[in-house]
Amino acid sequence: MASWNAFLIDLDGTLYHGSRIIPHAEQLIHELNHCGKPYLFVTNNSSRTPEEVALHLREMGIPALQEQVCTSAVAAADYIKRTKPAATVAPIGEHGLLTALHEANVSIEWEKPDIVVQGIDRSFTYETLSKAMNWIANGAEFILTNPDLMLPTKEGFAPGAGTLGAAIEAATGKKPTIIGKPSRILMEYAIHKLQLPNEQIAVIGDNMLTDISAGANVGCGTILTLTGVTNAKNLESFEQRTNLKADVICNDLIEVIDLIRQ
Repeated sequence: MASWNAFLIDLDGTLYHGSRIIPHAEQLIHELNHCGKPYLFVTNNSSRTPEEVALHLREMGIPALQEQVCTSAVAAADYIKRTKPAATVAPIGEHGLLTALHEANVSIEWEKPDIVVQGIDRSFTYETLSKAMNWIANGAEFILTNPDLMLPTKEGFAPGAGTLGAAIEAATGKKPTIIGKPSRILMEYAIHKLQLPNEQIAVIGDNMLTDISAGANVGCGTILTLTGVTNAKNLESFEQRTNLKADVICNDLIEVIDLIRQ
């Protein structure tokens, strides 16, 4: 196992389920602070702004600052502004995505946009799908903040942005550019903020399909915690689907803390 000097930490399923904290999550962050190990919270969830994510963490007793949060929405806005600065965008999503586009000075267009960018949208309707289908049929590029098919909640799971994206893809026949994990785009955005070589950074996450695959895609270390989407019962199935094995598998966050102490 490599010596990792920094960490990219997933949120949903790793530190909390909805509003319910996962045991020892706050202890994990306190341990990283005590050891002086830099870290960022990296989430595929596009519904909240970084400030709101940090507040949500602090309300659960987990120390967090806005500048420590990287969301797929912010990375999507950054990607659009860097690669197509003059493009107009029709957003399908919630407050986090809309705010990220506004703060990046991305132009919004509802008639004939250059890009359709879609994230989690719990008000998604048949009309929304129809509009997206026609925009893309008229030549708009399709960008998806993240491919998660399900989102952990305190009740179990809810449909994720990837489920809505799958409907748009089925209607249009067009595959989206994916920003969030397992794509390199969100990861490279976060790694750039850490200013460290990829091999010195490890991803901590609960999902083989997103977190662990993302870490492997950019040459980071991978620490799988069996606290969310991937668990002891379905681990083998996920390993077969991804053709991957995490560098380290931890049953819970106590084992992650012990690993960091080593």
